Amino acid sequence: MESIARLRAAARALGDVDVSGWDDDTLTDHLDDLSRVLCTLDAELARVADAVRARGFRIAEEPKAA
Repeated sequence: MESIARLRAAARALGDVDVSGWDDDTLTDHLDDLSRVLCTLDAELARVADAVRARGFRIAEEPKAA
């Protein structure tokens, strides 16, 4: 399924990002853009996960509800 392939590609791309190697000046210069992208990613991941949960399914790695 193309959507799963695209999600896997996104996960691989994120795995390639390592801000620990950025010096403070570089991080400061890109912090606004980085923050916007991270917030967008967080919102989109939450949207997809919520859609799965709304259909009555559990995300496999999540703990089961007590």
